[in-house]
Order: sequence, then structure tokens, then C-alpha cells
Amino acid sequence: MKSLTILAQRQLRWPSIVLGATAVLLLTMSVQAASFKGDYPIRVGATVGMVADIVREVAGDHAAVTNIIGSGVDPHVYSPTRSDVAVLLRSDIIFYSGLLLEGQMTDILVKVSRKRPVYAVTERLQQEYLIHDNTTDHHDPHVWMDVSGWIKAVAVVADAMVAFDPVHADAYRQNAAAYQVRLHRLDDYAKKVIASIPDNQRVLVTAHDAFNYLGRAYGIEVMGIQGLSTESEAGLKDINRLVSLLVDRRIPAVFVETSVSDKNVKALIEGAAARGHQVVIGGELFSDAMGAAGTYEGTYEGMIDHNVTVVTRALGGNAPATGMQGKLAAH
Repeated sequence: MKSLTILAQRQLRWPSIVLGATAVLLLTMSVQAASFKGDYPIRVGATVGMVADIVREVAGDHAAVTNIIGSGVDPHVYSPTRSDVAVLLRSDIIFYSGLLLEGQMTDILVKVSRKRPVYAVTERLQQEYLIHDNTTDHHDPHVWMDVSGWIKAVAVVADAMVAFDPVHADAYRQNAAAYQVRLHRLDDYAKKVIASIPDNQRVLVTAHDAFNYLGRAYGIEVMGIQGLSTESEAGLKDINRLVSLLVDRRIPAVFVETSVSDKNVKALIEGAAARGHQVVIGGELFSDAMGAAGTYEGTYEGMIDHNVTVVTRALGGNAPATGMQGKLAAH
């Protein structure tokens, strides 16, 4: 029996607010570390697209990956359906992001972990790397916005697949290494293009705080109207604070997100206009979900390429319109 603390304190803290107090539930699960003895392809369940994409790259033809929370869906408030539960129960191995991103799936992940291995891809990230939010008292889960952090998630998936299916260990390791090389190139591209934005305009204003890891990794100031989770509410004070920032620093653009309502972002634009400063929507960013399946933006590489390219161009920096690899759709 191999103990997997995949729901350890830094992975699935679930804050329950009762009369102003926050209760934290600490869960630890154990699973049998048996090798795969079924028929190929291995059935893999993955919560969000960013996680599913890693598994597809690492496992290749040896696994059939089912992505539960699809394009344009907000995982913070997503409640699993009966068919989602069925997918998890049919899966041979399961991967999720962790750090409370899929908070409402906690119960089912606990239950299915008694029968099969379940891994949080962020489980190896050190405390000092993670961004802590004092208002919610848990860590920011949007690690994939820093490509260097997500590269570590690739290693988690690779090692888990090797342990689960040692027959194809060499293939998993080789696939993971090749994918990490591509992600290092993506990381370099993000650093280069964001650095080209004029210093006074290097401010990313979005609907919620999904881009803090991107800001820290690539040197851009990040302002979110809402908090880490889209369940939080933006108040008038938050809107007015950001309107003042846009006006005072003459920021030319703000950004909407594919999985979050644009209502608050439009309120910023109207507020700035009332004070004599024109702000435009610089583009639509992928925050908690990737683009449509089957598109370049529907991969993790395409998601990040799109985000950094759109932000750079809208804020006055230099980036090719079709992105790092010339694969982005025209906007």
C-alpha cells in the first residue's frame, strides 16, 4: 500500500465560512500501487484541459484521456454531473490540478481514490513557490500560468504513468522530456515578448486573479477585479480602485476571460470613459479553461501562446500576430 498525500494541506484545503470562521479540511488518501494489468489504451480521467493535455502528451497512444471540465467552463464553481462521476469510476488512473481549483469535486475524488490512483499534478510544488492569498488563506491554484511551474507538473504525470504502467516506462519518459523541451521554448517566448511592453503600460487587468503566476514569472503587474475564485464578488470599491489605476497610468487595454462573465470588465471601461480616458478590450484570455477542442488554442501551448501574444500586442509590445509558432487564429 503506497500512501499518496494528494489531498494534503497545500493541495485541497476547502474553506467553509461559518459565522466568519474558516474551517480547513485536511484529507489524505491511500491507494494500492499496483501496476496496470488491463487492456490498452489505459483509461485516464482528467479534470481540467490543462491537466488532460499533459497526460495526452506523456501517455501518447497508450492512454485514452477523458477531459471532464471542458472549454469555457469555470472549474471553481463546477459541480460534477452523474456522467462525470461515471467517467471517474471507469478510469484506471485519475489526474487533477489541485490547490482547490476543483473544490466541488473533492468528495468524489476522495471516494474514487479508494479504488484507483489519483494524483494532483501540482503536488511537488514547494511552499515557497506557491502564491498565498491572505484573504482566503489558501494558495493560488492557477500555476499553469507560469510555464516553468507547469513543467514540474509534467514530471508528476510521467512518474505516475511509469509507476502505473512500467511496461511503457521508456515511452512515457521520452514523451515527457520532448514535451518539456517545447515548454521551455514557450517559457522563453513569454519572457521575451512581455518584456517588450513599455514599462508604464505593463499592467494586466482582468476579471479575476488568475494571472498572478504569469505576472511574477514574466514581469508584468497583474490586477484582478475579483479574487482567486470566481465565487467571490467584486464590490464598487474594487471597480473604482481599478478605474483610477487605468486613468492615472493611461493603461490602454483591459482583458476579458473565456470562462468568466465580462460584466465587471465593461464596468471598468465605462468608468474610465466617464473620467475622460478611453480603454478598450484588448482581447479574450484563457484563464481557467483552454480553447475549443481540436484547435491550437485548445492545447496548453496554444493557450499560453495566445495569452502572452494578445496581452503583449494590446499593451504596446512586440509579438507576431499569429504567435510563437504562427498557429494562432487571427484576432
